[in-house]
Amino acid sequence: MTQQTSSALPPVVDRQTWQTALDDLRRREKAATRELDAIAAQRRRLPMVELPDYTLIGPDGPIRLADVFDGRSQLIVYNHMWSDGAEWQCGGCTGLTSQWTRLGILDNYDARFVVVTNGPIDEALAYKAKTGNTMDWYSSSESSFGADVDAPPGGGFAVNVFLRDGDTVYRTWHTTGRGTEQLTYTFPLVDILPWGRQEEWQDSPEGWPQSPTYSGWLDSPDIARLYGPNGDIR
Repeated sequence: MTQQTSSALPPVVDRQTWQTALDDLRRREKAATRELDAIAAQRRRLPMVELPDYTLIGPDGPIRLADVFDGRSQLIVYNHMWSDGAEWQCGGCTGLTSQWTRLGILDNYDARFVVVTNGPIDEALAYKAKTGNTMDWYSSSESSFGADVDAPPGGGFAVNVFLRDGDTVYRTWHTTGRGTEQLTYTFPLVDILPWGRQEEWQDSPEGWPQSPTYSGWLDSPDIARLYGPNGDIR
């Protein structure tokens, strides 16, 4: 513990006082859970938009979007930011997608989760290997798919969800920015820590450690060092 953080401590109280404060917070946590349930219920009632018959590029060559589902009815796509020829791609995208390593659980829900980027497939697959990413990657470099789902070349990242009925694919949901936080375990874990994310924009008690936004995030080289072919974590 550093000198800075040694003074950044919650007040010490007796067990009953602590329990009373926790119970008060728990009421808000439960209310938030019920609100998230209501939001999910509204999401299940969203209309959808029929899509053209896109062709993406996979490890084995061209593949119809309908076939990316691999026989499943539902598909989640992480649209990864991309700069052609860059040594390192977006650190946020690289770090976020590194967390999704055991996706077989989606099989029981008739769903699949993949990465799609606007970069050339050869570059994308090489980057996937370099950073130790375990997801299935596809390229939309030869179609307008990325631009049509709000993740254009040179643009930002996104999460899109699709539903397949036979050979017809529909777009059902989309988010970007902080909307993707609900799909990661990093922030929920960090948010239950006493000091939270320690980013300067957060509402924290006086004296709590705070640093510039993003300063605690792992960058792309960090991900490769940890999880790549010669990574520290195996």
